[in-house]
Amino acid sequence: MAQTSLIIETLKKALKSHGKIYADVAKHLGLSEASVKRMFAQQTISLKRLDAICHMMDLEITELVQQASDATALQIEELSDEQEKEIVGDIELLLVTVCVMHHWTLEDILKAYKLSEARCIQLLAKLDRINIIELLPSNRIKVKVSPNFRWREHGHILRFFQKNVEAEFFNSSFALPQEKLIVLNGMLSDESNATFQRKLERLAREFDEMTKEDCPLPIRQRKGYTSVLAIRNWQYSLFTHLRRT
Repeated sequence: MAQTSLIIETLKKALKSHGKIYADVAKHLGLSEASVKRMFAQQTISLKRLDAICHMMDLEITELVQQASDATALQIEELSDEQEKEIVGDIELLLVTVCVMHHWTLEDILKAYKLSEARCIQLLAKLDRINIIELLPSNRIKVKVSPNFRWREHGHILRFFQKNVEAEFFNSSFALPQEKLIVLNGMLSDESNATFQRKLERLAREFDEMTKEDCPLPIRQRKGYTSVLAIRNWQYSLFTHLRRT
């Protein structure tokens, strides 16, 4: 799945570099633009269609795969335990990390938070050393993490957010138009549970796709949203004494 995501991301970059948009792909494939957008978001491009899209750019599939391979060599998918520990040990560094992961500029960060320019550049230099970003001339920021980047499972940063953010996140009535909380209860087979988890993963990819598409927009047109997708085999502790062993 990680390789699929990388190839799709490389394909999108190739289309952009060739001056092609979804409408061009739709016309070439004989599909609606909405179908093409959904195909990219859900990463359900067949080999035949992938070949046709590459042909539209006079590009071989093998060339696309090579480009994806080259990109992987320059990107990281996961930090080390020590790197995450360093980030979470400095709240300002953690703040700047989250900002750059959302493609904020130095100016955006300085405008939104009480950090001096010198301090912010110092923190960006640390992220450059860790290899999350490349700090370019004029303090421009190039994010270097892979499209498949995730914080370490059970790592320092996820534990930090679970400890410090979880309660605050759910302290809401979820009544505003831009909020939604859905709690589902039911009994599933292991097979259905696995199917539902795959659907959650697909929805997460669509969310990531939307954030990437909105990256070029100025900060004033973007708002920070958090989505929690979860499923687990869990029972209320209230009923523990009634449960059969």
